[in-house]
Amino acid sequence: MPATPNAALLQRTKGILARLVSFDTVSENPNLPLAKWVAGYLAEHGIESTMLPAEDGIHANLFATIGSGDGGGIGLSGHMDVVPVTGQPWETDPFQVVERDGRLYGRGTCDMKGFVACVLAQVPEIKAREAHLKTPVHIVLSYDEEVGCTGVKPMIATFGKSLPKPRLVVVGEPTNMTVVNAHKGGSRFLTEVTGKDAHSSKPQLGVGAIRIAGELIAELGRIEDRLKATHTDPRFDPPYASITVSAIEGGIAHNIIPPKCTFRWGVRTLPGMDANAIAGELQAYAERELLPAMRAVSPECNIETKVVGVLPPFSSGDRSEATTLALKLAGQNETFAVPYGTEASHFEASGSSTVVIGPGSIDQAHQPNEFVEIAELEKCLDFLGKVAAWAET
Repeated sequence: MPATPNAALLQRTKGILARLVSFDTVSENPNLPLAKWVAGYLAEHGIESTMLPAEDGIHANLFATIGSGDGGGIGLSGHMDVVPVTGQPWETDPFQVVERDGRLYGRGTCDMKGFVACVLAQVPEIKAREAHLKTPVHIVLSYDEEVGCTGVKPMIATFGKSLPKPRLVVVGEPTNMTVVNAHKGGSRFLTEVTGKDAHSSKPQLGVGAIRIAGELIAELGRIEDRLKATHTDPRFDPPYASITVSAIEGGIAHNIIPPKCTFRWGVRTLPGMDANAIAGELQAYAERELLPAMRAVSPECNIETKVVGVLPPFSSGDRSEATTLALKLAGQNETFAVPYGTEASHFEASGSSTVVIGPGSIDQAHQPNEFVEIAELEKCLDFLGKVAAWAET
């Protein structure tokens, strides 16, 4: 069992978490006030930070370094945005932390302001070690992870240039403090169907875009069935690439053959899979089975699929430097793979050895009455204390 953090450190963590949650950083809202608060907190402890503002002027990344040792350093990475609460049946104010039965309730307590609070709570202890650090410790906070890792990508682009590039990165997404070294990718697409309008009493003169969209959605189901049968990895749950249609829009009136229909869909790919190849399968089906008959009615008919967002799969391997270190510090000997995505794939692709480990359960993320167990925060504080001690060696 890990050593229980001292009461003052845990209380500090709770206070910081309450402050972080009080900022409504739903992705569409500004996160700049929270980022400025973090910068001020770090400044109080003698730590300079760099703000990397977005072009919209209301979002920003934040990067700070403690220590000046060689070796690139270790990054402690978290995102500052949260998902919406609209329409969810919350029993408490989602932007006010409530402690009950060993849990802290509030939006982002699990995903993933709990980890960020643990990192910030450890700042005084890490700062006290600064003169002895052989490996610098970087605090890496991003905006808009929940809407496609929008913030972390331009920040990573500055690594090795205006910002130091961490050799190792710990992404603190909720894993119940188990070591995760692989996750699925998440790619999102928009398919647009252009048909031909006509009076509904003369369907032979038109091409119903909604019906064609239905054929395409059915084909996505068949593609998923083929993937289930041919491409699986038992480390994941589910062990296959999953395809989800999340929204559809089309139609004008009940007596008009609909000329337009769009639908949004996504695929959770296993490591080694190419989501664009799946989109290519859908397009090949469209060109083979649907477009010839559609264009026989109207040459203007078309089917087009556009990429909306891509999160590559993540797999760092059991022997990567980050995985090996995380297993050692967490006192574990087993790694896990998860079906959800994180910023780890972007850090790993940039050349930083990356691992995912953080407090809380993904089952609570994005849910009404989201919470993190206080015991999970204690485990995280213990782990981060060991990270700081390792940075001295």
